[in-house]
Amino acid sequence: MNREAAEAVAYQALTFIAQEEDQLGRFLALSGIGPMELRERLKDPALLMGLLDFLLAHEPDLLAFAESAEIDPMDPGRARRALALAAGLADEETSP
Repeated sequence: MNREAAEAVAYQALTFIAQEEDQLGRFLALSGIGPMELRERLKDPALLMGLLDFLLAHEPDLLAFAESAEIDPMDPGRARRALALAAGLADEETSP
């Protein structure tokens, strides 16, 4: 998956998370950021990876997201890996 496709999956994840007030509140609490900072950091690979990590950490949410976005449930993990590679936080040899 290339970086643009990975970012698209992460933005879909944000939309999915934001649709549920409880889920958005949980993401903000776990990430330690507020709504304004979320808006300001939309291009930050770390934030995009965090959105995907949030879904990857809870399989029911991951599956609901994949169904809602009409994507393969493996795509968020692939997107997470692609963003890490693009940001220089992983390399091809050590990335699963």
